[in-house]
Amino acid sequence: MKLTSDLESKFNDQITMEFEASLVYRQLAIEADVQDLVGMAAWLRHQADEEIVHANKFIDHVVDRDGHARIGGIDAPAVAEGLSAAEIFQAALTHEQKVSESIRNLYRACDSAGDLDSRPLLNWFLDEQIEEEATVGEILGRIERIDGDGSGLLRLDDELGARPARGTENDG
Repeated sequence: MKLTSDLESKFNDQITMEFEASLVYRQLAIEADVQDLVGMAAWLRHQADEEIVHANKFIDHVVDRDGHARIGGIDAPAVAEGLSAAEIFQAALTHEQKVSESIRNLYRACDSAGDLDSRPLLNWFLDEQIEEEATVGEILGRIERIDGDGSGLLRLDDELGARPARGTENDG
């Protein structure tokens, strides 16, 4: 079933948001790198790559539905310099919450239009966003529990740096 032009536009907005999320994570990675938190920076870069995978999933869906995927304009991320580790992950969590709400709104639009064919993809993304928010929230909570203890922060930094790398293409 071909996407309606309205839904195609909404999917394209989501594609743009996923690329924006990638840039936000890249900028947050820079902020971690500046502080020599190389493990956190690596984790954030991996997250940026995952956001590109998400954009690709939406692109594939639009193209598979006989639509034309488009990336809209993206401004540079508004991330302040000199953020603490807690502020970096709070910014990541806030952005994930924004993405989650956007996906919920896309789901609502598809549901309202009777577009059943988008449900499997959007259900996957709803589950994914629960996981994303929980993971970032857990990291933030651990940083807050460390409460400025340098050795604890470096231990968490090492742990986050051990995240395996993935490419930016869809896994399937």
